[in-house]
Amino acid sequence: MSINIGVTGWGDHESLYPDKIHQQDKLAVYASHFPVVEVDSAFYAIQPQRNYRKWVKDTPEGFSFVIKAYQRMTGHDRQPISVQEAKELFEGYRESIEPVINAGKLNALLFQFPPWFDVSKEHIAKLRKIKELLPDLPLALEFRNRSWFSDKYRANTLSFMREEGWIHTICDEPQAGEASVPTILEPTNPDKTLIRFHGRNVHGWNRNGRSDWRAVRFLYRYNEQELAEWKRHIENLAEKTKQITVLFNNNSGGDAADNARQLIELLGIKYEQLNPRQLDFFNF
Repeated sequence: MSINIGVTGWGDHESLYPDKIHQQDKLAVYASHFPVVEVDSAFYAIQPQRNYRKWVKDTPEGFSFVIKAYQRMTGHDRQPISVQEAKELFEGYRESIEPVINAGKLNALLFQFPPWFDVSKEHIAKLRKIKELLPDLPLALEFRNRSWFSDKYRANTLSFMREEGWIHTICDEPQAGEASVPTILEPTNPDKTLIRFHGRNVHGWNRNGRSDWRAVRFLYRYNEQELAEWKRHIENLAEKTKQITVLFNNNSGGDAADNARQLIELLGIKYEQLNPRQLDFFNF
């Protein structure tokens, strides 16, 4: 059993870095604090292999990446796509991440679907097709539409994910209507479970489209009581799944890294395979 805790992206967590650090050096420093990171830039564009080769080189053995699926793969662009176009798109995406796969540093590919991706025959068929297109890779599934976990469909959704081999992405997020999901503490894959902390800013959650939505949506700092509650949840989940990956995404106010370090301390985890820190060379 292992519990890996990190944050989403490595560019915005200023509390981790010394002053005047170059952007290109941040991942190496990040990897002296945490054993896993989410590559959210992969959602906005299929990254060139050279980026992944550098990121693999900058991180120690045992480090892993949760890589977000490109937005066209999840339908965020709302554009129709033919079977052949989908096949080529997925092939190109897989080819781009091969340096991570070959290095043994792929934790999971995260398919986070848009709020309008509700429970329907069409969407169930799409999930099955994605598994066909990437049959040998660990795929994590995150819903943003509450219908999947309604009283009517919750048991069927979890059974479907188990049968298809999807890794359940358990979310802690605001309960703000149809475009949010409840926290369902059920693993669906015996090997891996993903947990993502989005904060609990109810008023900021549904501000998509406004100029300031990115600045407020994930503006939240978990307190000690909330993290202690999650400590118990994680310990219970660890009895049902071999590996748990926890990612904090509540960084509108720079809180993600601090909360991640707090949870590591609460769980009493000491990570051995991290990059050395500069101060570790001195007895301060």
